[in-house]
Amino acid sequence: MIDAQQGDRLQCSAMITRFAMVAALLAIAGCRTTPLTTRLPNVVLIISDDQAWGDFGFMGHPVIRTPNLDRLAAKSAVFTRGYVPSSLCRPSLATMITGLYPHQHRITGNDPPPGVNRDRMLKHIAAVPTLPKLLATRGYRSLQTGKWWEGNCRCGDFTDGMTHGDPTRGGRHGDDGLKIGRKTMQPIYDFVADCDQQPFFLWYAPFLPHTPHNPPQRLLTRYQGLGLSPHVARYYAMCEWFDETCGQLLDHLEERGLRDDTIVLFAVDNGWIQRVDRRGYAPRSKRSPNEGGVRTPIMVSWPEHVTPGLRTHLASTIDLAPTILRACGVQASTDLPGHDLIAAAANETTTDRTVYGEIFSHDVADVDNPSRSLRYRWLIRNQWKLIAPSATNANAELYDIVADPTEEHDLAKQAPERVAKLREVLDQWWLPQ
Repeated sequence: MIDAQQGDRLQCSAMITRFAMVAALLAIAGCRTTPLTTRLPNVVLIISDDQAWGDFGFMGHPVIRTPNLDRLAAKSAVFTRGYVPSSLCRPSLATMITGLYPHQHRITGNDPPPGVNRDRMLKHIAAVPTLPKLLATRGYRSLQTGKWWEGNCRCGDFTDGMTHGDPTRGGRHGDDGLKIGRKTMQPIYDFVADCDQQPFFLWYAPFLPHTPHNPPQRLLTRYQGLGLSPHVARYYAMCEWFDETCGQLLDHLEERGLRDDTIVLFAVDNGWIQRVDRRGYAPRSKRSPNEGGVRTPIMVSWPEHVTPGLRTHLASTIDLAPTILRACGVQASTDLPGHDLIAAAANETTTDRTVYGEIFSHDVADVDNPSRSLRYRWLIRNQWKLIAPSATNANAELYDIVADPTEEHDLAKQAPERVAKLREVLDQWWLPQ
């Protein structure tokens, strides 16, 4: 099993020591455990990297092939109206591992201000209990693979992992961890074998279908024959490549007889609309508050515990942490704002729910003050979506995203009272200072 070297372990030591007391107090407050009555489930969290919410077979895409994720969807509660609070990878992933909004965990952008050492941002992950830390109270081992921005994998309390996080050796957003899926799946296979009967948590966040869009030719050929833009064809093939790796992971669980005892969850870190004319993403997708940036399907699969089928409930990746913790017998802190998706999946009627989000600049303006980097806040209640820019001279936008999922018709001027009421709700959630 891949393990961090001693030098890598020391990378976070000074930062973690500095914040150890805070983290310990938070962990004590947030991880009261319940009695163990049955075998604890394994947990696998699959995270796609830069993929639009509709770019899956199970979401109705007419061209992109995702047979393995379609197979998972057939065995899952699929929340088709899922969202990420922020449409940029680092804050989005930090939300999944902590169960907190970016303004709460304070990881709001990918990079620090110019001239500021990257290590200054690591104090934020050290100051909050992560999923691996809380699950460890129940005897879980945890493996980090793929995308990981918070220094060495042990900074996130993983017991095992691939990412060393050393900037002098290319550490930024995953380094050696980015080999998973693209080059190998062996670290996962070795970890699962080494766990034996010990319950485990697996973070599978491959650098897929993220750029560079360099899929295997055997996959690209299929899409090149459909008359697509070469940029779109490459992106579509990348989506299928990601799906293939998910199939390898799921098949391995089946082969080892672990599938029935494993909760598998799925989400995308942020959206992506591939430009037709060149490389890169189109407007109103990644880094935007629009559906193309913040919407994602969210899946929860647990045989004999979760009834498969489509759900129209609003859901958010803020829900992943409390869902996992409750299923694994860890009573999370009442400060976690998310919902239990397993309980929501059992509710056949649409729950009354508002989901919230916030978009920040790519590079943070102030490591300690999220408000300095804020660009938008947004919320969705029922079919209504309010987007509130942080710029004082910019007007709020209002969309009926059920009737208008591509947000082509801004209704703000036609419904000023609704805008005012929704903004009041948004301010009650978080009012930047």
